[in-house]
Amino acid sequence: MADSTPLLSDSDKPPEPKRPPRSLDETIERCIGGFGWLQIFQAILVSFAWVFDAQQTFISVFTDAEPSWHCTDESVCNSFSSICQLPKGSWSWDWPAHTSIISEWGHECSTSFITGLPASSFFMGCLVGGLVLATLADSTLGRKNMLLFSCLMMSLSSIFTVFSSNIWIYSALRFFNGFGRATVGTCALVLSTELVGKRWRGQVGVIGFFCFTLGFLSLPAMAYVNRGSSWRTLYLWISVPIILYCILVHFLIPESPRWLFVKGRKEEAVTTLKGLAQTASALTLSFSNVLIEQDSWDDDNVDIYSSIRILLNKRWAAQRLTGVMVTGFGIGMVYYGMPLGLGNLSVNLYLGVTLNALSELPASLITFFLIGKISRKESLLGFTILSGVCSVLCVVMSRVWPSLQIAMELISFFSACAAYNMTMIYTLELFPTCVRNSALSMVRQALVLGGVFSPLLVAAGRENNLISFGVFGLAIGICGLPLIGLPETKGGTICDTMDEEEHKQNQKAAAAIPTLA
Repeated sequence: MADSTPLLSDSDKPPEPKRPPRSLDETIERCIGGFGWLQIFQAILVSFAWVFDAQQTFISVFTDAEPSWHCTDESVCNSFSSICQLPKGSWSWDWPAHTSIISEWGHECSTSFITGLPASSFFMGCLVGGLVLATLADSTLGRKNMLLFSCLMMSLSSIFTVFSSNIWIYSALRFFNGFGRATVGTCALVLSTELVGKRWRGQVGVIGFFCFTLGFLSLPAMAYVNRGSSWRTLYLWISVPIILYCILVHFLIPESPRWLFVKGRKEEAVTTLKGLAQTASALTLSFSNVLIEQDSWDDDNVDIYSSIRILLNKRWAAQRLTGVMVTGFGIGMVYYGMPLGLGNLSVNLYLGVTLNALSELPASLITFFLIGKISRKESLLGFTILSGVCSVLCVVMSRVWPSLQIAMELISFFSACAAYNMTMIYTLELFPTCVRNSALSMVRQALVLGGVFSPLLVAAGRENNLISFGVFGLAIGICGLPLIGLPETKGGTICDTMDEEEHKQNQKAAAAIPTLA
């Protein structure tokens, strides 16, 4: 007997419950929360840009150094004489004149302003480049294209530097070199950390610091091998490989999926995420119900500097940016100033630079292994204080126990390196995706601004280390104090918009208020 119950039509069936929308952060974590071999390779390749960054930053330690000299006429010359008060034929350089710009162009008796101009021009270029290019990675070009543009400009300007005929042309090209270099480390750091899940953010960020150490460490080795050759050869050694690197990045590295989503390029973002996916379920994941919050200011501010305006207009963002920039200024004075000041100490230049470069290794290792366990704010504050104390002790030891002077310098530089690394990671976590690259660029400009003053202090401190190392210590110690008022970010989630970050802060504030009885 047939069932008399009529079949339910499609219209009579109860509707399936709608799946709640997923946040962008949750979706990305489900796709790339793991850490596969492809992500490891891409993180290392992107971070390798820091190698060239370090080489371009510290090459002037060797190319702009005043070479050693010896007497050729003992009747009018001795080792304690001033080279500028001796007859021209009574002394000679220990190496061919073309090994340094000072000896090749005859600036051994020029003022400290002239001899320090190329290094200062480089850091001024970094400042201007950071201000002009800082927001392009957030607004129009994206992380990958900005990295390629910066690397190519850095490489080409360095190649043109080889053809300099005087210190003025050389200084101008160093300015353009710094201009291009300004955003290399920032873009590499942001791109590499946005290609992995939050669990691996800190470790991937530290890979860049290892690469920077590798680049710094390679300089004394290359300079020693070329110690009898022209300074121009050293520039060729560090500039030509960058072009090959850009080709590899262009074909092997994708754009940040977070940036693509925020910019409305959803199809490209989905393709990138599926290419990076670590599990089969992530490949079949639906992206139709991903919730991408739009900031209330997106429609009103469409120019490339909108992110800077928002950082300054939002009170909490301005406070955070000011705090980390002040701290970065103090760190930059020590980080860039210590290697430049090695010529003022009684230590072999090659040995001193090598020891300073090696001291970056334990700083990177500490950051790598402890980044998931230590407080960002407290550790950063501790490193700045330790660096300041040891920098001041470097002056004291020069008068009391000279043999320990280099030890104090190394501890101070090591602490500054660790503080530098922690500042980058901390800044990444303080700001949302839409302004992250701009905020990080501004902090780097503060670091570089400290570097602008460093050559002047080093030149003034040749007769009295208190002017250089003493000021370094006071600056980094005092500039670390604004960190006290900033929030802790350890273990927090990455936000993608300003409104999302504000919502998270409001939730934390509400949770901190005790419930009234």
